[in-house]
Amino acid sequence: MKIAMWSGPRNLSTAMMYAFAARGDCAVWDEPFYAAYLAKTGIDHPMRDAIIAAHDADPASVAAACTGDIPDGKSIHYQKHMTLHMIPEFDRGFMRALTNVFLIRHPARVVASYSQKREAPTLADIGFVQQAELFDQVAGWMGRAPLVIDSADIRANPRESLTKLCTALGIPFTESMLHWPAGPKPYDGVWAPHWYNAVHASTGFGAAEGPLPTLPADYAPLVEQALPHYQKLARFKL
Repeated sequence: MKIAMWSGPRNLSTAMMYAFAARGDCAVWDEPFYAAYLAKTGIDHPMRDAIIAAHDADPASVAAACTGDIPDGKSIHYQKHMTLHMIPEFDRGFMRALTNVFLIRHPARVVASYSQKREAPTLADIGFVQQAELFDQVAGWMGRAPLVIDSADIRANPRESLTKLCTALGIPFTESMLHWPAGPKPYDGVWAPHWYNAVHASTGFGAAEGPLPTLPADYAPLVEQALPHYQKLARFKL
């Protein structure tokens, strides 16, 4: 099985990748299209040159690897994808060969977290519009809504949420998904030192999230723009 987990940044996406890696039967891939996205768009991100140098920047090559043999003789290939990386110039046909799942998070929490790592985020940076577009495309192929899971539900009850997800995927849940060793992982992208400090300090999912964060007034319009896209997918969450 090849699982493509589509989210924006700061969506619990790295912790989910660690959870699947901890299963033992699963190879994982950290943001396959990041280098290709940076190379094609010219956008300035932290560690941009190092990312392009260290990772495959050819989108056709990356897509072929996403649908190719599962590494290391594993039976599951978990691919942590960022929705913003799937720009219109990239052929999305490879996605038809994957089991596409959508990981969502309330935009107020995303903006609060993202703005601590990169200043002045835009709507394009946080991936909500792209996520809704990809969701619609996959739903059109399937004739029904693809799987959606909310990071708030995972944080509130990891065992229950991951059991639901695994059942929907047709794979067994394993207790090992709830814990992982602290520190960097060999499958982290080269960008990990900038983005993964908190998850590297963790050994499992954090506690349930509290009230939505209070954001600077300047960010209110960004949250308002993203919210309808989040709500659209939230209607279909497990």
